[in-house]
Amino acid sequence: MRRLPLHLWVACSVLAIIVVGVLLSPWLAPYPPAGQDLANRLAPPSPAHLLGTDHLGRDTLSRLLDGGQFSLTLAALATVLTALVGTAIGVLSARRRGWLDEFLTRTNDVLLAMPEMVVALFLVAVLGTGYHSLLLALTVTGWTPFARLARSLALDVSARGFVEAAHVLLCPPSFIVMKHIIPHLAGPLLGQATLRFGHFLISVGALSYLGLGVQPPQSDWGSMLAAAQPYAARAPMTILAPGLVIFAVALSVTLLGQHLSRTSRLTTAQVLAPEAVPANA
Repeated sequence: MRRLPLHLWVACSVLAIIVVGVLLSPWLAPYPPAGQDLANRLAPPSPAHLLGTDHLGRDTLSRLLDGGQFSLTLAALATVLTALVGTAIGVLSARRRGWLDEFLTRTNDVLLAMPEMVVALFLVAVLGTGYHSLLLALTVTGWTPFARLARSLALDVSARGFVEAAHVLLCPPSFIVMKHIIPHLAGPLLGQATLRFGHFLISVGALSYLGLGVQPPQSDWGSMLAAAQPYAARAPMTILAPGLVIFAVALSVTLLGQHLSRTSRLTTAQVLAPEAVPANA
């Protein structure tokens, strides 16, 4: 941690403040998120309302904290599910080979060639709006990068001597995968997961902005942007607050993900081919 550059310390601090604020929103929110005060519609920031109010007199800060629970939770769940599904498919493809590997690889290529947002819009339109529809749409469209990375790494690890020795000792395939292959995939996949989290957060915001996320009175950052757009000139904080929070979280997680990816690539190279990595790298 002491070797982290300044921008990563800033990213960690910003991310920690936002996540802690969202988690403690039931206690930190100064007003009920859905509470209306029509006499104070579109009020500017003040001691009573630190970020002002929206077109229905609802406190922007309270809605921002409450909406973060949906946005961050959905992005985190989508990241975990896609990582599990993609890793399982990638490792299975690398271990089985043959026609199964060919089928899974071609399926992966087809999905990678299709725009994720278009596919997600189609799935949500078919399944209907709501939390579970969004989660399923993001999972169906988001597992492909994990599968490609897991397959590539699993093929490399499977060719190593310690895996061949495990085969000679007649170790069960499940033991070989869990003991010798998955540990070498964990670092790169963790870096990939952090990068995908930022992508999923923006996707959740975009789908909610189009009205395909949670429905009123529940709030999230994307729907807050859509509701505030007609009043942006009169009350700019109503649209700046959720937009800046989405930007800050996505940027912070992306910076951390890039750092983890670089670190994990170096660590994996040292483990798999130590002679190819300089000692002072």
